[in-house]
Amino acid sequence: MTTPNSKIVGSAVNRIDGVQKVTGQARYAAEQMSEHKPLVGWIVASDKAVGKIISLETGLAEQSEGVHAVVTYRNAGPMKPFSKPQDEGRFTQSRAVLNEPYIRHFGAPVALVIADTLEQARYAASLVDYTIEGQTPELLTHFEGATQVPDSLDGGFEPDATSGNKPDNSDVKTSVDSTYTTPSQISAAMEPHATVAEFKNGKLEVFTSVQIIAPAVQALAVTLEMDPDDIVVQSPFIGGGFGSKLGLHYDATLACIGARYVKQAVKVVLSRRQVFYNTPHRGHSTQQMTLSANSDGALVSIVHKSAMPKAKGYEFAEATGAGARVTYQSQYIESTHRVKDVDLPLIDSTRSPGDAIGSLAFESAIDELAHEAGVDPLTFRLNNLPIVHPMKGTPFTSHNLGECLRQGAQQFKWQHKPQPSNGKVIGHGVASAMRMNVFVESSAQVEIDDQGKVTVRTDMTDIGTGTYTILAQIAADALQTSVNNVTVQLGDSRYPASCGSGGSFGAASTGSAVKRACEALIDSIQSQLPAELSNAKLFVEEGKIKAAKPNAEDSATPFLITDYIPTNTFPISATGKVSEDDTSDNEQYSCGAHFAEVEVDTYTGEVRLLRQYGMFSAGQILNIKTASSQIKGGMVWGAGYALTEGIHHHEDSASFVNPDFGEYHIAVNRDIAEVNLDFLEEPDYAASPVGAKGIGELGITGAGAAIANAIFDATKVRVRDFPITMDKIISG
Repeated sequence: MTTPNSKIVGSAVNRIDGVQKVTGQARYAAEQMSEHKPLVGWIVASDKAVGKIISLETGLAEQSEGVHAVVTYRNAGPMKPFSKPQDEGRFTQSRAVLNEPYIRHFGAPVALVIADTLEQARYAASLVDYTIEGQTPELLTHFEGATQVPDSLDGGFEPDATSGNKPDNSDVKTSVDSTYTTPSQISAAMEPHATVAEFKNGKLEVFTSVQIIAPAVQALAVTLEMDPDDIVVQSPFIGGGFGSKLGLHYDATLACIGARYVKQAVKVVLSRRQVFYNTPHRGHSTQQMTLSANSDGALVSIVHKSAMPKAKGYEFAEATGAGARVTYQSQYIESTHRVKDVDLPLIDSTRSPGDAIGSLAFESAIDELAHEAGVDPLTFRLNNLPIVHPMKGTPFTSHNLGECLRQGAQQFKWQHKPQPSNGKVIGHGVASAMRMNVFVESSAQVEIDDQGKVTVRTDMTDIGTGTYTILAQIAADALQTSVNNVTVQLGDSRYPASCGSGGSFGAASTGSAVKRACEALIDSIQSQLPAELSNAKLFVEEGKIKAAKPNAEDSATPFLITDYIPTNTFPISATGKVSEDDTSDNEQYSCGAHFAEVEVDTYTGEVRLLRQYGMFSAGQILNIKTASSQIKGGMVWGAGYALTEGIHHHEDSASFVNPDFGEYHIAVNRDIAEVNLDFLEEPDYAASPVGAKGIGELGITGAGAAIANAIFDATKVRVRDFPITMDKIISG
């Protein structure tokens, strides 16, 4: 494959939507339809985890000032039952709520109060009286409780996999047998889940905060039993999603059934506490690992067994063992996953599903084995890198993990530590990151007018990651124009369907569709030129579409396209589409190496991050500024997973102890110190037509383990129950 002559792709172009955002012109879901002043819906939440509503009194609420309606299972209207039909995917199944007198989890909606103002709706909600005949909720409290084999794992992995032959005892010199636990966690994006919905002449218009548009249309059509052609979903700006907005949730369904009932626009915005219960969270995990090495320090056995909860009626299971299957070469590899159906809110994708918490445990256990073997943890990893996929034996399209480790260690100054003082000790930690590259079918339209103005349209979304800018860069490069000359229109179901944002597949997949659309546009224009000019190279300059003649003598004298193509034929547009067929069958992975330096107080057990550093390889970097921002965000999140984050459960009520930012401790500025990174850039055109691979989830994968390993290096205390808090270090 040939490498394109890129000038704009890869550079640190500022976000083209930045001015809109900082001046308040970018309108998020809750700000839409402001000219209509939508009515406001507020959830009456269940105080039981599971059971049947046996009494429900709404009269006082309905008579309250400003209230237009109280929607319950009695008047919500027809809906297909939740999670039906089963042959639909989890993002297109019914998202029904208030369709039956049964409660599936604590905090679930019992009613929706619709009023003129938020204050009126909240007050009236307090007047709704109900009784739920509760049942004892089922939870997963120990490893052996998970006995169900999931149908499949997120990312398309099989639940169980083995390769090679178990080693004899004579082959094993060093081994570790460890159990790690990670708590329930939540995305809790800055913008809470929000939807504004309105029916107009039988058509449904929805503004919502959702990462993937096309399945959202299908989910609403299935839920409300409507024709998809009668539904328009728009999500032009999203204030973070991290997997929690891949599909639609209660806010969307409630706004739609509310609007259907009152025949006016209705807005539902979840409070922060409601986000914890009415949107997905990550389930807690128990991961049992047995690792062994021979006398040469080579891995001979990797056994990783995972147990996690699964929300009843909702098929989702994380591939916590994904890293154990691909990161290191081993004579024998075994990876199993078991789940248990539980009475909890939805358990679904949270940033880097499987890889984030799997790497916390697996890369910590690898570190344990290295120390047991008496080998430097960096050296141990370098000595056990695979040449081909460790389980499948198939080659990688590119594999730079070794260089990430080597060059990253050099930049980080591995094991060159400052001198501690005042009862403090310093530690260094390292961890590998391997994240499967996913390429998803996508399409886009590119249009050019007679003044050379370029417009890109696709239903792709921007969740704060820089999609508007990256697609503009790709189009500007392909059409030889400036980024400022490109308008990007996103997040509208009337535009060509893309993959959406999530799973680290958005930029490469949709970016490739934009590139193909630009190529088709160029072909269309060239086909309308005289034969001797059909190979002319197009570019846009000073508001005019020009081309350089293909022969060497005249190439310095460009001509105007409009001299040959009448202006009334403009705008000219073309559509580009890509699918998995546009990539190689070989193994596609992004990779990286995380390094961390910590300071631990030996008297209090307090951990202070001093430095985080990462070296990453993800093919062509489309925008160095937005890519770095994404990776840094992941590294900060990884620090939260290592040190602060965790949902705690009341086992009797299946509620959360800490469903707010007061007690769910996301890492803040004071928790984070110096965060730096570099890229080993090697365009991989076998992975995508633009040469890029996914980076969105690479930054979090391994980041927490590097910190955990640094804490062990400093204190010789190995904490296997995340997050690593002061009490656990002191008790160790």
